[in-house]
Amino acid sequence: MEHIIEKLVQDFETGGITRRQLIQSLALAITAAAATSTADAATAGDPAFKAVAVNHISYRVADYAKTRDFYVDLLGMKVRHDNGKECALVFGPNDTVLIPRNYPTGTPVVDHIGYTIAHFDREKVEAELKRRGLNPKADGDNSFHVHDPNGFDVQICSKTMKP
Repeated sequence: MEHIIEKLVQDFETGGITRRQLIQSLALAITAAAATSTADAATAGDPAFKAVAVNHISYRVADYAKTRDFYVDLLGMKVRHDNGKECALVFGPNDTVLIPRNYPTGTPVVDHIGYTIAHFDREKVEAELKRRGLNPKADGDNSFHVHDPNGFDVQICSKTMKP
């Protein structure tokens, strides 16, 4: 970069280019250098998104009401909604949600975790997930489901997405 600027100044001083051409060329060189620097930084390990909170944990259980009562009575979680098959239990400063859902067969299991990310832009998030080959599945306007390398369901959520 220094070599390019030196050459441009030399061309200007010898009358090879006008002042306007010098300024335009310097602006173009600086813009190109900045774009290259940004691209290098992005490929050098910068994350695509910044997780800022656990949005929710989805939990398959044999009896959601028993699970609800356990967490309310023991840990003071608050019931946000309850539809008779599942409920949302809210806790913590970021209003993290635990969602016990009736799943009468099989072993109780956490079936997915939703992560709130900073600066959620639906189109940009979807494009990045597709670019990475993650086959995103939209869940409304505020989140996408993808699978991590182990096949675990991960939900990428906006701050406004509340189960």
